[in-house]
Amino acid sequence: MAVKLFSGSASTYLADRIANAYGEPLGKVDYQRFSDGEMSPFIGESVRGHDVFIIQSTFAPADNFMELLLMIDAARRASAENVNVVIPYFGYARQDRKDKPRVSIAAKLIANVLSAAGADRIMTCDLHADQIQGFFDIPVDHLDGSYIFVPYLKSLHLENIMFASPDVGGIKRARSFAKFFDADLAVCDKHRKEANRIDSMRLIGEVEGKDVVLVDDLVDTAGTICKAAALLKEKGARSVRAVCTHAVLSGNAYDNIQGSALEEMVVSDTLPLKQSLPKIKVLTVSDLFAKAIRKIHDHESISSLFIRL
Repeated sequence: MAVKLFSGSASTYLADRIANAYGEPLGKVDYQRFSDGEMSPFIGESVRGHDVFIIQSTFAPADNFMELLLMIDAARRASAENVNVVIPYFGYARQDRKDKPRVSIAAKLIANVLSAAGADRIMTCDLHADQIQGFFDIPVDHLDGSYIFVPYLKSLHLENIMFASPDVGGIKRARSFAKFFDADLAVCDKHRKEANRIDSMRLIGEVEGKDVVLVDDLVDTAGTICKAAALLKEKGARSVRAVCTHAVLSGNAYDNIQGSALEEMVVSDTLPLKQSLPKIKVLTVSDLFAKAIRKIHDHESISSLFIRL
């Protein structure tokens, strides 16, 4: 059973890198768009009996998700043996619980729709909450961005490295890095009354003279991470940098980062950047996903792709 890789139109930049790392070209996909906005993706080669991997992150606009669903359905109806859906950035992951009355648990809804469309397996990276894996009734391969971030941090040879979480919810993630590097941990405890607006923040931990690395799964407006960086510097940190897997970067994020106390912000290419900044360094996840695809096709364990934090 041969492997065939395909990409949705929004993630071609990353799918090309994954295909190059895997050693196979991307399969052909054509698109027809109707005047009312409907789209009709067309797989331009046979996939009968093949192990198909469709690569597409589900970021805005919502058409990206709809396109992914149509490609899954097309592959299933074309008699693909397996339809594996590679979603480097899983959108709507922040809506993983009912935190107030009369709201949708969007992450669960997305999981249901992907399964209903015909996906046999999901591969993603650094979900906002690990328990989202349980929203699926099909296998989920949850890759870890530490695979690319740990080697980079090691290469910096920071003498007094320390890790920090920009909020209480990210303590587990930051603690894992701190444990791996045998370093201390600090927490920036924030209070907000509404999304994307911080009312106050205080520091738990001693950062005097430390090279602090803030760890988070994603950065949206960058308000939290930049405020945390300013607080850390105010409390005596020698340097502050951030490691964030998914660079959503909406609103004034680029201006916030450029004017912040951060030495640099290290992100992955699960999402395309709208502009480049001297303070933003991008590491690719293409090799990580290519190795995972090969191991899944060969029915091998992917545990070797995890750095034991």
